Amino acid sequence: MSIYEEIGLRRVVNASGRVTVLGVSTISDDVAKAAVAGAQSYVVIEELLVRAGEIISQYTGAEDSCPTSSASAGICLSIAGVITKGKKTLMEKLPNTDGLANEIILQKGHSINFGAPIDTMIRLGGGVPVEVGQATEVTPEHIEEAITEKTAALLYVKSHHCVQKGMVSIETMRDIAHRHNLPLIIDAAAEEDFRKYIALGADLVIYSGAKALEATTSGFITGKKELIGYAREQYHGIGRPMKVGKEMIMGLLKALDQYEHKDREAEVQKNIAKVQYLVEEMNKISGLKAVQVQDEAGRAIYRARLTVDPANTDKTAAQINEELKAGNPTVRCRTEFLNLGMIDFDPRPLVEGDKELIIEKLKKIMEG
Repeated sequence: MSIYEEIGLRRVVNASGRVTVLGVSTISDDVAKAAVAGAQSYVVIEELLVRAGEIISQYTGAEDSCPTSSASAGICLSIAGVITKGKKTLMEKLPNTDGLANEIILQKGHSINFGAPIDTMIRLGGGVPVEVGQATEVTPEHIEEAITEKTAALLYVKSHHCVQKGMVSIETMRDIAHRHNLPLIIDAAAEEDFRKYIALGADLVIYSGAKALEATTSGFITGKKELIGYAREQYHGIGRPMKVGKEMIMGLLKALDQYEHKDREAEVQKNIAKVQYLVEEMNKISGLKAVQVQDEAGRAIYRARLTVDPANTDKTAAQINEELKAGNPTVRCRTEFLNLGMIDFDPRPLVEGDKELIIEKLKKIMEG
């Protein structure tokens, strides 16, 4: 019995992935021990933020880094930093940035809702989002012609939530930004390569700690030293309610070390085996069809995609999803494509016995 069941909540079979609505991920014993040890000691937080940034940078190849309470907090702090440049009198006026260069250019296909609108994160940091192009087509001209004396930065969102076709590449946005002496910020919250975007020339890159890293609830910004300094200064202003705790930071640092030594290819193959089991067993159930699919953003994440066969059932994908969610345990799946009649199952968070439980529940749903 989990600690949540002890307080009267349902057990969750997480087939959705490392998502915030289900608590993102689980932490290892070593990460938990580091977090507990951090929580049980005192430290000068300013010194911890600086030292943690130095350590994080060893894993990213950047000049400096700054731990945050989440990736979304990292967006706010980054935006506030590039607008105020760490100047105290300007920081104290946030989120009011009237009269300042405060416009943040992003592609229309990147104006997403990841559980909250990314526009909101930009505005919390004092930014004014400027969407360019169309939802399925953005050209370099759209970006170039949107740049004015009010522009503070360009923002690129690397996410499966984004439109994946017709968008301008990171390299093109980088070149445009640097040609105009502007920073390129990349929101790479769920990405698994912590060196890639710094190596590509991004000025600030934002990651979640709790997703790929399976760290404590946390995140970090990594990039140019001057810009990181501006972002870190925000903890004396608008970043105060977003402050990251000492235990979160120590858990994050342990998770980074753990991730560096992880056999990620073996983990991918293990998850593919789970996907293949789910696909095979789902295809044995009358009325259901399943295939293996890869993550839309190109990560080495594979899922089982379930659709219904209308020739053999009157049930819809939406009805099946509701029945999976009902009862105890509740089975939670990915529903981004539910309106198209598809349910995705991400096997990474599944524990022993979960994949078999999912198949049994689907059999009962279809028989019922």
